[in-house]
Amino acid sequence: MNKNYCPSLTEYKRRETIVVNIGDVPMGGNHPIRVQSMTTVDTMDTLGSVEQCIRMIEAGCEYIRITAPSMKEAENLRHIREELRRRGYNTPLVADIHFTPNAAEVAARIVEKVRVNPGNYADKKKFEVIEYNDITYQAELDRIRKRFVPLVHICKEYGTAMRIGTNHGSLSDRILSRYGDTPLGMVESALEFLRICEEEQYYNIVISMKASNTQVMVQAYRLLVQKLDEEGLKPYPLHLGVTEAGEAEDGRIKSAVGIGTLLEDGLGDTVRVSLTEAPEAEAPVAKALIDRYTHRAAKAQPIQPICKVPIDPFQYHRRETLEIENVGGTNVPRVVADLSRLTDIQYADLKSVGHLYSMLLDKFNMNDLGADFIYTGDHPISFMLPNGLKEIVNYVPWQLAEDQENRHPLLTSRQYLEAVALHPKLNFIETSLADLTPELIERLKADHTAVLMLQTNNEHAMPELRKCFFRLMNNGVKTPCIVKRSYGQLTADEVQLYASTDVGGLLIDGLGDGIMLGTELLPEQEKGAWLYAIDKLNNLSFGILQAARTRMSKTEYISCPSCGRTLFDLQETTAMIRKRTDHLKGVKIGIMGCIVNGPGEMADADYGYVGVGKDKIALYRGQTVVKKSVPADKAVDELIELIREDEKWIEPMRLAE
Repeated sequence: MNKNYCPSLTEYKRRETIVVNIGDVPMGGNHPIRVQSMTTVDTMDTLGSVEQCIRMIEAGCEYIRITAPSMKEAENLRHIREELRRRGYNTPLVADIHFTPNAAEVAARIVEKVRVNPGNYADKKKFEVIEYNDITYQAELDRIRKRFVPLVHICKEYGTAMRIGTNHGSLSDRILSRYGDTPLGMVESALEFLRICEEEQYYNIVISMKASNTQVMVQAYRLLVQKLDEEGLKPYPLHLGVTEAGEAEDGRIKSAVGIGTLLEDGLGDTVRVSLTEAPEAEAPVAKALIDRYTHRAAKAQPIQPICKVPIDPFQYHRRETLEIENVGGTNVPRVVADLSRLTDIQYADLKSVGHLYSMLLDKFNMNDLGADFIYTGDHPISFMLPNGLKEIVNYVPWQLAEDQENRHPLLTSRQYLEAVALHPKLNFIETSLADLTPELIERLKADHTAVLMLQTNNEHAMPELRKCFFRLMNNGVKTPCIVKRSYGQLTADEVQLYASTDVGGLLIDGLGDGIMLGTELLPEQEKGAWLYAIDKLNNLSFGILQAARTRMSKTEYISCPSCGRTLFDLQETTAMIRKRTDHLKGVKIGIMGCIVNGPGEMADADYGYVGVGKDKIALYRGQTVVKKSVPADKAVDELIELIREDEKWIEPMRLAE
């Protein structure tokens, strides 16, 4: 397959699209990447919706999406729109439609854009496997066409834009039966509707491929762009988002891994960051992701084009590497913590990298976010490290150290090529794209002790690092690689988003056997500030690995961002569930505000907590409901009991022992 899914793999160049007119704020073409979010107030609460819309607009939203699950909410969009216009706000409104074509047809006459989900616009999901032949499948497409064409005609008549928004978790039984639960199924789900639009000569369309699984999400968007080109369909703008990303740090990291990976490749014309928080908190995060690319082309150093792409961008395969001690091969990606700016490291300082020392018991305990290596630079540690933690020091101090066996050297590429003495089992070599010369490549091929520390100073960091991997792969080098990034004196929020993009984008493609993050505080900062920064970067490293689905080290919460359909306080409930379950390493729990965002939207979850009525909760095991109407005040206890039945429950005290 031709893999031209983005304008360039080495220079920042935004994909060219048609322009879609959405009120007074057009999207695509040469227009800026737009910011949007979605209200959480009941759509029937006109004034509450208007006030929230204003807060969102003032936070930076350029489009406002509002749920319209039935005719009455669709009709009330008129009153919300009129009140906003009366107050001087002309921000385009988008009606969010699930299951109810009649509501879409009403909303399309009122607001500037409607969003339809092809998985449930004309289909009812029963989780059934259906056998189709070409004739019966075409009959289904004819049925969909009949149901969908009236909306297309209304949109043409009223100048209303449309988003065809596929969600990984709500693919129809028909699509799942033919294509499976795959990125291809997501793409085909949208293309069925898109082909109808083009037959009707309606082109005012935006497309999205949203998933909670970042790997699936990225693959689906790439494959969509590829399929549009192959079929000769128009290059429609893309709405980017990771659905049900969650809250706080985890939600931001997960969003940046998925959205940032695509932005790096020039894909995306509008961004919505889905957080389980107030919607006005979403816009600044989306804007921060977008703003990184405002002057990218001018600031980045040129990278020579890639002649051969050795990966499949539409399917995850981890790069094949040697196993060097506990790095590479089938080992999970490793975390290296940078303690090199601390000159006198004590036992207690290792708490910042997940290794807790008990003075009373004179022993270490490691939590789930315990770093695998610490880099101490020119200042080797003077005490014995706990099991599970190894030290990396610069090459010259390593040569002078009495205990070389229990430490591993970090060499420059030149030192490595000239070195006489090396560690017999594991050596780290700091390398950039310019260092990957034929001489170094040949040396690496013959060395089964080397692990590369790949780094770059290029503003266009992820593509340059990706080219390093491609050069190694194209030359048959199987040396494991740790991705090293340092971000100078950026804010904590910027480091969080940028690192998630730079490293997460590589991990999504199976590139990378570890992560090392660094930053720079002011020289006069005290030790406590450094330890705080180290702790944050260590947690961020594990968060990126989890968001990219490459190392699960903590409980994952797949929680929707709330909307007017939500039947309980999502933020409060998510916090309550997290408080009681956040010690369950690797368990995925979906928390959905209503049945629309029920078993489909939490497709990746092991367990689900879904609102089904006032103070009523349905509990799921995977996509199967096991308890249909649990009182809300007992639902968390029942969820824990369900986890206990599956022998996945661990008592919290056991972890602290």
